Amino acid sequence: MRRFFRDVVVFFVGGIVGAVFGVAFGFFIFPYVFAPPPATDTLSEADRTRLVASGTFIHANPSDPIHFGRGKVSVYERTVFLESDFEVGPGPAYHVYLVPKASIRSSSDIKDLMYVDLGRLRAFKGSQRYAIPAGIDLAKYPSVIIWCERFGVLISPADLKAARAG
Repeated sequence: MRRFFRDVVVFFVGGIVGAVFGVAFGFFIFPYVFAPPPATDTLSEADRTRLVASGTFIHANPSDPIHFGRGKVSVYERTVFLESDFEVGPGPAYHVYLVPKASIRSSSDIKDLMYVDLGRLRAFKGSQRYAIPAGIDLAKYPSVIIWCERFGVLISPADLKAARAG
């Protein structure tokens, strides 16, 4: 009788551990298997206002092969535009943030900052545009970052350089 109860307990504990592992593995592997197609947004004439700043996404932590980014970003008066060479490693719940601090290199660098969430990243590759809310002073935001909201992890930062007038 004791053996029967031990076998039942082992069965249920194994089932629970297996289910938890399966769900966790599914969260990790899903974006790789079912990645959205590359984006091909273009800028409309209304979006193509004065270029305010531009930058390049970098791999903030080279020892982390999963969380990487590359490609150019352009910031116009009303739009943040991820250029056609933009790419990040797949993952869940990525967002595009304007951040009021330069040289973001780790997740702890944005702690207690009042960033502007421009929306969920629509694709892991390709050109994408994100509207900037009215009333945002872009001079106060020297960085654009890709952030994983689900796990609170920095994926890729881009330091912005002001565009030359003229």
